[in-house]
Amino acid sequence: MWQKAREKALSAEDAASPLAEVPYSLRHAGVSLWIKAGVDPVEVTRRAGHSIAVLWKFYAKILRGQEHRANQLTYDALGVSEEAATPE
Repeated sequence: MWQKAREKALSAEDAASPLAEVPYSLRHAGVSLWIKAGVDPVEVTRRAGHSIAVLWKFYAKILRGQEHRANQLTYDALGVSEEAATPE
């Protein structure tokens, strides 16, 4: 049934690809989106029905490369600009 739905909803090219190959792919994409969007991890786990341990075990790799975003959130919370917080 899932494959028939994919063929109906997706272009022929996308249906032939691994895009949404199994229903879990959609769930994984949703959780990944929430994490990348900055949704609080506790809220992500609540929505997904995960524990924090499961969230970090399977999704921690998504968070790599987020240093700039983390710094900006910290600067915003402190009410300072990046320039003011960075020594010359």
